[in-house]
Amino acid sequence: MRLKLVPQNTSFDFFNRWKVWLGISALMMIVAFTSFMLQGLNFGIDFRGGTTIRTQSAVEIDVGTYRDAIAPLELGDVTITEIFDPTFADDENVAMIRIQAQEDAEAVEAATITAVEEALQQVVPDIQFVSVESVGPKVSGELIQTAVIAVVLAIGAVLVYIWLRFEWQFALGAVAALVHDVILTIGIFSELQIRFDLAIIAALLTIVGYSLNDTVVVFDRVRENLRKYKKKDLKEVLNISINETLSRTVMTSVTTLLALISLYVLGGDVIRGFVFAMIWGVIVGTYSSVFVASTILLWLGVKRDWSKPSNTAGNQFANIDA
Repeated sequence: MRLKLVPQNTSFDFFNRWKVWLGISALMMIVAFTSFMLQGLNFGIDFRGGTTIRTQSAVEIDVGTYRDAIAPLELGDVTITEIFDPTFADDENVAMIRIQAQEDAEAVEAATITAVEEALQQVVPDIQFVSVESVGPKVSGELIQTAVIAVVLAIGAVLVYIWLRFEWQFALGAVAALVHDVILTIGIFSELQIRFDLAIIAALLTIVGYSLNDTVVVFDRVRENLRKYKKKDLKEVLNISINETLSRTVMTSVTTLLALISLYVLGGDVIRGFVFAMIWGVIVGTYSSVFVASTILLWLGVKRDWSKPSNTAGNQFANIDA
């Protein structure tokens, strides 16, 4: 017996309360943007600068022990990562300790590094400090600029791709959904002041791809149904298309969330921020594919025979209100 999260044949009217859905999206985006402007982001070491200490020991690494030893020093954002490499011998246990730069300092002071080394030597007597590297604010600023460019280029590439594969109305709907997802993800990190580092940029780009995939599936069915139901208005065709792909959308989202929640609970502190961003991105990405991208498409109108001019926005929303 197969598990079904959604009945096989559904007939939900996704545009009955389109003003409510768009209003909710607009409100959440305003809150996210306001939080970003007032609080900013809690940038991690990647964007704020800091020092990385590479350690090696014959004793198996316990991240919790390392963190407890360093905690009394009150150094702010400290990330401890165990490094796994098949080329390491059994007595080579390597860790990376990353300490954020203190205010008005290019890097962590030598006295602070010495204090960290002494604290770790008390809990792991044979520990060796293989290397110490620092990242200054200038490099961190360049990383922020590069990260912004990467996200903007990804969204721009999506705009061109959807435009070429479908029509410009589809492209604008898809990009509106992607911008919605990125803004809300950045907003939640600003509101909760969760550490924002390069891993979160990777999550944002992954969210863009996930949301795009879901949107393209819906839009592809819309294009098929526009040719199949030539006498139905666009609102009805969109409802049919979303209902036909709803089971696939829900199953994909739920199975992805199951894996992500497991990683969030069991994966440890190192990847928790990345996984949280992915969980949030899957939720808002699924929502935007149905309630943002499709509503924008309905508002803009679309060609029915791929040669005649598209319907006007007024006609389409007259159909909704009707």
